[in-house]
Amino acid sequence: MTIFNAFFAALGQIGDPKFRAVLLRGVGITIILLIIACAAAIWLINRLSGNEISLPFVGAVPWLNDVLNYSGIFVVLILPVFLMVPVASAITSMFLEEVAQAVEDKHYPTLPKVPGIPLNESARDGLSFMGVLIVANLLALILYVIFTPLAPFIFWGMNGFLLGREYFTLAAMRRVGREGARKLRAKHATTIWLAGTLMAIPLSVPLVNLVIPILGVATFTHIYHKLSGPAA
Repeated sequence: MTIFNAFFAALGQIGDPKFRAVLLRGVGITIILLIIACAAAIWLINRLSGNEISLPFVGAVPWLNDVLNYSGIFVVLILPVFLMVPVASAITSMFLEEVAQAVEDKHYPTLPKVPGIPLNESARDGLSFMGVLIVANLLALILYVIFTPLAPFIFWGMNGFLLGREYFTLAAMRRVGREGARKLRAKHATTIWLAGTLMAIPLSVPLVNLVIPILGVATFTHIYHKLSGPAA
């Protein structure tokens, strides 16, 4: 119930002008990042398919050019699903402070103000988390091939764990610091993993996934306060 209450509380704040402004900016930047990434991938495919492909001991393989050309369709339709995970990570670092403050102003107005996470520390943590997400998803491609029917569940479970860890850590660090966030995360690992997985699932749904990064930050801000209780 904690997870769903936190999500619906975040969803119910969309009408708040301060929250809505951050949400719209987050959606806009998400779209821009996805367009840039897809354009870069298509450009690379076109560069590769522009020349005749030859393989050692085989020679020219004309049909590989056709495969590369048609893969552009795959890029446009499928790549954004995988890209949304690192994009969600980037959006977290960019808008965490604004979203968390908007949530606290509305739902936890009696809390003392926090200085916030320094920009360089936030950027460092964000890049670190994003690197882990990218490497983990690249390695998971092997599992997707071996266990193809289970690929969606592997994707959701793995990214749910990583995203839940990132979102909760950054939300908690504002209030209790890095060590306090680590201890709290260890204590409530299952809840955080489940919450992250429930966020990873809609990240694979086109259009819906555009609003999930910002809603995820708000949701995990609520989850932190509910799990920490008076310690908040």
